Amino acid sequence: MATSSESKVTTDHEEIREWVEERGGRPARVKGTENKQGAGLLRIDYPGYSGEGTLETITWEEFFEAFEKNNLAFLYQ
Repeated sequence: MATSSESKVTTDHEEIREWVEERGGRPARVKGTENKQGAGLLRIDYPGYSGEGTLETITWEEFFEAFEKNNLAFLYQ
């Protein structure tokens, strides 16, 4: 039986988007890390937390384009 603290990994865009949005998050990158090669360091921004001032919101399209280009997976609990 799985517990709520068990980590899960996914690359499914819809699953990621739903999980993030259900918790009030949005796609973001660390300001100043984008360049000609990519979107920069990806993050999920939860307004009111420590990312304020260091993160900038990006579109889900930008987020997932960089996500795929870098062969990333989303780890969550």
